[in-house]
Amino acid sequence: MTSGSPEVPSPQLSAALVTFAERPPADWSSMLDTARLYDRVGIDRLVVSDHVVFGEALDAYARPEVGGQSGGRQPTGPDGHWLEPLTTLSVIAGTTTRVRLATGILIAALRRPVVLAKAAATLDVLSGGRLDLGVGVGWQREEYEAAGLDFDGRGRMLDHTLEVCSALWTQSTAQYRSPELDFERIHMMPKPHQPFGVPIWVSGRINAPVVRRVSRFGRRWIPWGEDATDLERSIPEMRARIAAAGASPDGLQVVANLRVFAMDDGTFDIERTMTQVPPLIAAGATDFLMRPRIRACDAETEAGLRDLVAGFRLAAGRESPPAAD
Repeated sequence: MTSGSPEVPSPQLSAALVTFAERPPADWSSMLDTARLYDRVGIDRLVVSDHVVFGEALDAYARPEVGGQSGGRQPTGPDGHWLEPLTTLSVIAGTTTRVRLATGILIAALRRPVVLAKAAATLDVLSGGRLDLGVGVGWQREEYEAAGLDFDGRGRMLDHTLEVCSALWTQSTAQYRSPELDFERIHMMPKPHQPFGVPIWVSGRINAPVVRRVSRFGRRWIPWGEDATDLERSIPEMRARIAAAGASPDGLQVVANLRVFAMDDGTFDIERTMTQVPPLIAAGATDFLMRPRIRACDAETEAGLRDLVAGFRLAAGRESPPAAD
């Protein structure tokens, strides 16, 4: 049961879209302006994050043993304003035309699987097949407890959620059996626009459950923690672990973080930024996630982003350099 593993596309450029705020914003129009800007300048995918609720033990974000990352800091306090990602992407879908719409990541197990399957399929259909679901288990115990769920069982809950979604997306008459749920002769329409269902990207460190999810649900990986900062080591290790688990690592897609450098005047340093790209492609990265600082959606920013996109396509071999005179 997988969410399709098509051939690896040419390297893609993604950009994080900030859909949270430390304090109440006057409105969210600048976020929507940025989404439209990403659409216009040719960025391949915009990525939004997820939290449903917060407890007050936010230092858990820095604890790798519960799913955080060493030295990390949760970007808002417990009263930070976080937009629900699928709702937000639905609004963005209606105001953009070509950019892909991704979660990075959705804490999928917090949603009832059948409802998540329906919501994601609906968004995929209405957006013309532009949805990607990046999923992970999260790090916050209180978020699961507020949903009435067992934090310690979150890995199995994520597997169960993805199994149910895949069954409903790909089977004309769906059936499913597991310790958590049995159903048969269930009909869910419409199916996602994309033929194998919504592409699933699995986030996490290299461990047995993450390797199993990557192998089962489409071979798309969002590395986390130390595996995200050392792709030259972690990608070959993930490929070897997939093969050892009895699956083929061919077609593995991997997200790399792309740091955007700035010049002294605040404009993007295209040359310095893009020197990172060829060695990461050589290591096996296929999708480059950047977090550009967008101060205003004006003509200067748009020109700078267009230059970033052009520089990336050149560095990634998607466009040939201009011929010499």
